[in-house]
Amino acid sequence: MANTSQARKRAKQSENRRRHNASFRSMVRTYIKKVDAAIEDGHRKAATEAYSNAVPVIDRMADKGIIHKNKAARHKSRLNSAIKALK
Repeated sequence: MANTSQARKRAKQSENRRRHNASFRSMVRTYIKKVDAAIEDGHRKAATEAYSNAVPVIDRMADKGIIHKNKAARHKSRLNSAIKALK
């Protein structure tokens, strides 16, 4: 455990930041799951709408450094490809 007051403060800040970032990561996963669910059901319009809602969230989290920019691009690319594959 932290011995100095500065170390205790940093430990507290790190824990708060970890919880905050975990919340954001969870939100990104939820938006991705909504798109996946619409794709599974075969609803192209619903999937496109869910994708449109998910893209700004994914980009925002990549900008904040919550997820890596390449991971964000990979998710967007795979979701978009899956939507285009729907007929």
